Amino acid sequence: MRKIALLLISLSLAGCSIVETLDDAVTGVSDSIFGADNLEPPAVLIEYTPELQTELLWKESIGVGPGARYLKLSPIVTNSSLFIADSEGLVKALDPRTGDEQWEVETGFPLSAGPSLGETALIVASSHAEVVALNPKNGQQLWKTRVSSEVLSVPVIADGIVIIRSIDGHMVALNERDGHKLWDFDRNVPALSLRGSGTPVVEGDVLLGGFDNGKLLALRLKDGRQIWEVSIAMPQGRSEVERLVDLDSDPLIKDGVIFIASYQGGISAAQTNNGNIVWRNEDISAYAGMSLNGRYLYVTDASSDVFQLDHRSGASLWKQKDLHQRRLTSAVSYAEYVVVGDFEGYVHWLSVTDGRQLGRVQVDSEAITVAPVVKDNIVYVYAKDGTLAALRAR
Repeated sequence: MRKIALLLISLSLAGCSIVETLDDAVTGVSDSIFGADNLEPPAVLIEYTPELQTELLWKESIGVGPGARYLKLSPIVTNSSLFIADSEGLVKALDPRTGDEQWEVETGFPLSAGPSLGETALIVASSHAEVVALNPKNGQQLWKTRVSSEVLSVPVIADGIVIIRSIDGHMVALNERDGHKLWDFDRNVPALSLRGSGTPVVEGDVLLGGFDNGKLLALRLKDGRQIWEVSIAMPQGRSEVERLVDLDSDPLIKDGVIFIASYQGGISAAQTNNGNIVWRNEDISAYAGMSLNGRYLYVTDASSDVFQLDHRSGASLWKQKDLHQRRLTSAVSYAEYVVVGDFEGYVHWLSVTDGRQLGRVQVDSEAITVAPVVKDNIVYVYAKDGTLAALRAR
């Protein structure tokens, strides 16, 4: 409840109905209003004997980076290129093995989401509601389209259609080749919500996404017509803050089931064809994304504890608490590891077996706010000041 009180105070000070993130909401008001001891301090890193070694393959500076606003400016990695953007409009393509620059371009827009790679275009979106398509071979601008409001959700591209989710509740489909609007789906946004938007996912010809009111919707990809709707997170409590149940995490799909996390509403699994609930785990509150490896889900909760869940039942199999309140990124799993970044620039490797710490390395003094990206057993991490590092575990 202390965090909720702080979140409410920050709302009154900012005069805004959309809260940045839970961590952002309490920053700067705790000492002056409630005193420093009212917030749980971040866990102190414990000494342990590493079970793996990490190798820094390369490190580069990407402009001003994603900044401190928890923007979804995540790198996208292919076999031949790594594409990345900063919050002031810089977009770069690098060699993912060496970090050598292939091209860079200044778009001139305050970027807030992307990039995403389609068949013909690299798509980025801005906090001023612009969607920009670039040629992935050289960065040349192909087209620009304006949408209804700021975009905080990574653009989704499928079958030549670009899906843009803006913070005012609109889901817009654009033609990948020219930016022409194909359809626009609108859903009202609650008066109070966390700042952020979950990235929709596509299965076949169906688009699925969570909204700030706790609803999960399925739309037809080709025309935006609603197929079904289900309540994933149930509001509880008497105040608006207590009843806040945003679906801001990025969902996952496996074998006809969609998995989605909510703030104050638990983790849920639903069938993609009709929205029927498969299971709910109401004990975990999260607004970061999840990862899936085999039969296991990995999630970082709102207190920066990391969980392994059985994807068939939602049962918690282990919980890692040693990194409590260290403002962890989403938990990303690959091979036998789970990787997270923290607010002091550390990257932590955890065991998939029991969550124990296997190794860590500090790549920067600034926070890592973007979830790590794994490609060919290389972990790419992006710190808020623009430091981009490629790491390999041995």
